Amino acid sequence: MMMPKKVKYRKQQRGRMTGKAWRGSSISFGEFGLKAMECAWITDRQIEAARVAMTRSIKRGGKVWIRLFPDKPITKKPAETRMGKGKGAPEQWVAVIRPGKILFEMEGVDRATAQIAMSLAADKLPIKTKFISREDAE
Repeated sequence: MMMPKKVKYRKQQRGRMTGKAWRGSSISFGEFGLKAMECAWITDRQIEAARVAMTRSIKRGGKVWIRLFPDKPITKKPAETRMGKGKGAPEQWVAVIRPGKILFEMEGVDRATAQIAMSLAADKLPIKTKFISREDAE
């Protein structure tokens, strides 16, 4: 699973998910991309499941870029614990996604193959996404 090697603070507050993604909202590396259309937290497991589905679909041909990284710790208190006694221990890592962010990029395959691979990856994610290509964006 993806997670940071080292962080300055073990625990973070939840924060807000409003607004649009200004950075990371255009295709930078590949020919095709998967763009987020709504806000969400995407976990390290969901990112890995999407990556595996995509790479298996293109049969290890082409190149895939993962444009998101889970760097926010999510804490959880144990079951049947009384209120108080502080914040829970870090349980998992998530990436905060806003509308417009490019999640994955791909090149080295034809459009039809890329579209199938991206749709399989999108099925593993908890948000609405859109398939885009570099030539459509220009």
